[in-house]
Amino acid sequence: MTGTAWTSWPSKEALRPEDVSRPRRLLTLAVRVLVFGMLLWGAFTSSHLHGWGAVAAAGGLLAAVCGALAFFRTTLAHRLWPSLALVALLLGVAAAAQPFGFRVPALVIFCGCAVVALERMPLAAALPVTALALACYALVNDDAWLTTVATATGLVLVGYVLRLDAEARGNAHRLLAQERAARAAEAESAALGERARIAREIHDVLAHSLSAQLVHLEAARLLIERDADRQQILDRVVAARGMARDGLAETRQALSALRGELTPLEDFLAHLVDATGSVAEVTITGERRALPAEASQAVRRVAQEALTNARKHAPGAAVRVRLDYGTREVMLDVRDSGGPPGELTAVGGGYGLLGMRERAELLGGSLRAGPGEEGFVVTLKVPV
Repeated sequence: MTGTAWTSWPSKEALRPEDVSRPRRLLTLAVRVLVFGMLLWGAFTSSHLHGWGAVAAAGGLLAAVCGALAFFRTTLAHRLWPSLALVALLLGVAAAAQPFGFRVPALVIFCGCAVVALERMPLAAALPVTALALACYALVNDDAWLTTVATATGLVLVGYVLRLDAEARGNAHRLLAQERAARAAEAESAALGERARIAREIHDVLAHSLSAQLVHLEAARLLIERDADRQQILDRVVAARGMARDGLAETRQALSALRGELTPLEDFLAHLVDATGSVAEVTITGERRALPAEASQAVRRVAQEALTNARKHAPGAAVRVRLDYGTREVMLDVRDSGGPPGELTAVGGGYGLLGMRERAELLGGSLRAGPGEEGFVVTLKVPV
């Protein structure tokens, strides 16, 4: 047994009465009432009770009860020296009562001190107290020595079993508190994660929408500077307005997607190609299956960003979109055929693909964007 085990107190959770189950509290109360009844019976049935003897017996009984209650409080507060002083007081009351014929109360106090010391005090202090209490019990008791030894052994076992039970209840209480704290932390972490996902989705949707609107508005500005046809300018403004409306709709869809309300990815890509007006070919390979919400959203956002960039940097170029369902990952490959740079190449800061790369890395995947054999290639890989 380690030094800590010798000097450590039973936990406050184990000794605190409100942490004990109701049946156990009722049993403890019944035992205390029984002990108190034995003290009363032993004190007030003695033939020595008359005059000042009755007053002395009542005073000693009151001192024993008050000392016991105070002992329970000091041990609950883990105060060693006050607890030892109160035990000494109880043993002194019992030793003083025995010569005057109060044998039963003295035996009850000796036995009680032996048990509760083992239950509620550090073993280094409890064992000497228990040994002293049982030695006094053996001197007062007039039973056969074998009976006395058996009783003393039983009392030691009872005290130690109560101590083990208290420690077990304390450990259970601490584990329960830790589990509750872990659940609360998990719930808080999940809430923070959900907020981060929502913020990331809204950021990506708005970034894509605003980038697309900027493309059309910049085109409208260039047309105005060149005194272009009014209808061409109006078409660009109407397209920018449509992009704003679509951005709001996509924000709602993103929030719905986070709740599991996702349209099939293949349908989304086909609709995206039609909406952007790109000359694009969509190819789906592998066994089609539902993807986790975050992986599916990552594929959708990268497809949107790649098609917008292709339209901005290489207008009129043919675009090939390939979605491959692998066994462990899904891959999206978007590449254009290249061509002369468009007038809107300088529009935007190029943060869209950077955000997509960060999103892919958060999911344990990767995103590569750069020149290919003909044009520009964007490749996303996300584990599923």
